[in-house]
Amino acid sequence: MRISLRLILIASVAACAPMLPEAPPVAPTPDAPAPAAPATVPSTAPAPVTPAPVVVDQAGFDGWKQGFLARHGGVRRAEYERQLAGLTPDPSVIRLDRNQPEFSRPAGAYVQSAASATRIAQGRARTDRVPWEVTQRFGVPTEILVSIWGNESAFGAIQGDYDVIRSLATLAYDGRRRDWAEGELKNALDIVVDGRRDRAGLKGSWAGAMGQTQFMPDAYLRLGVDQTGDGKVDIWGSDADALASAANLLARAGWKPGQTWGYEVTLPAGFDYAEAEGPRHAWREWARRGVALARGGAPNAAEALEEAVILLPQGARGPAFLALPNHYVIRRYNNSVSYALAIGLTADGIAGRPGLVATWPADAPLSRDQRLGAQRALTALGYDTQGVDGVVGANTRAALRRWQIAEGRLADGYLTADLADELIRRAN
Repeated sequence: MRISLRLILIASVAACAPMLPEAPPVAPTPDAPAPAAPATVPSTAPAPVTPAPVVVDQAGFDGWKQGFLARHGGVRRAEYERQLAGLTPDPSVIRLDRNQPEFSRPAGAYVQSAASATRIAQGRARTDRVPWEVTQRFGVPTEILVSIWGNESAFGAIQGDYDVIRSLATLAYDGRRRDWAEGELKNALDIVVDGRRDRAGLKGSWAGAMGQTQFMPDAYLRLGVDQTGDGKVDIWGSDADALASAANLLARAGWKPGQTWGYEVTLPAGFDYAEAEGPRHAWREWARRGVALARGGAPNAAEALEEAVILLPQGARGPAFLALPNHYVIRRYNNSVSYALAIGLTADGIAGRPGLVATWPADAPLSRDQRLGAQRALTALGYDTQGVDGVVGANTRAALRRWQIAEGRLADGYLTADLADELIRRAN
């Protein structure tokens, strides 16, 4: 979620956590269910790597806090200072920010976990929770809203119990995304100071995302909807308010009614994989180049006119997708290819559409050292990744494609653990 639909939504890169335990059975009332038990790691999963401990400097944090108050306090400085009094940074927030699963796990592992058969069945059982008025007003399909609801909070069961103000202050102090975090912190403080939500109730994810559909504070202030008409936007306790707010966000971000998010496709022999995440073409041009829908047929008339992109979320060996504009609208919620695919594929399942034809490769996850090392190596070799932050996003994939082209390799922009290790060796 992002400022002017810019930073509200990139913020959710950090905020969303699709790897959630199963939601409780559908309750006969709209009350928020009790928190579910923590998720367990499947016995087939690789053993988790224990991250290095995060050490924080209280004096440094206090110095940052005074700087924040000077930069953003204005006429509310005294009120902000009261809310920040005695605050300490949370080391777990820094650790989690550096190990976001949608950027470190292979896309297939992430998507299969998020868009599981269980999640889809749970979503189908909750489609009647989306008010008819919401879909009519905003034009966003029920299955998309339910998919976001399920992936963000297990349908309201797991909303996070972090102090939002402390989390955002910690992220701002840590500095990786300071400008964004300070802006969101100011918004969170305004929510409390204005009496929209008391401080004790301002709970959310480790990254400051709040409620059943995990809104950042800026999105809550600008896009929250009081669907129940009770005079407050309660995205924590009201299904209707949370779902209407999510629909408003997507509609304002440009959701195109009557169109899906994308299709699985097959690529012809000799396809130029360097075109992934590259040029946008209407369906007629992609079809002329030999691209076909994996299950046959063609996009509908409106979709066929849209400029679409080919995505290879797990490289040339994994499934390929034709990403339509609504895929990028979902990414305004969380700017991750894996996240947007998980939302779209879960929604397809809820709507009764068939699953993927291709299978996901069983690639190993990338460690933080491998992600950082590969970014440093590519930049040192002359292929700038536009920052070294451990997030394998579009800039890193584009840099990798340029290196692959220069090396005469298949340029799919997919960073495997072996390739990361090779890049690090070369740079050293």
